[in-house]
Amino acid sequence: MGFSYDPLWKLMIDKKITKKQLQEKLKTSPSTIAKMGKGENVSLDVIDRICNTLECTVEDVIKHVPDQEL
Repeated sequence: MGFSYDPLWKLMIDKKITKKQLQEKLKTSPSTIAKMGKGENVSLDVIDRICNTLECTVEDVIKHVPDQEL
């Protein structure tokens, strides 16, 4: 799987911020937020802007999910 944005969604609930509000604060496209909603990769620049905007750490935004070993 790679990475999960679950910590970000929980943080946004705690801060009472919607995805639309986050998009506006980051000045990013709706497709970037949609990619995160689907668990797809976004650039480190986006992660950096989220951390700066929400005053949080990378660990508050994403977590690593190891691939299942067969």
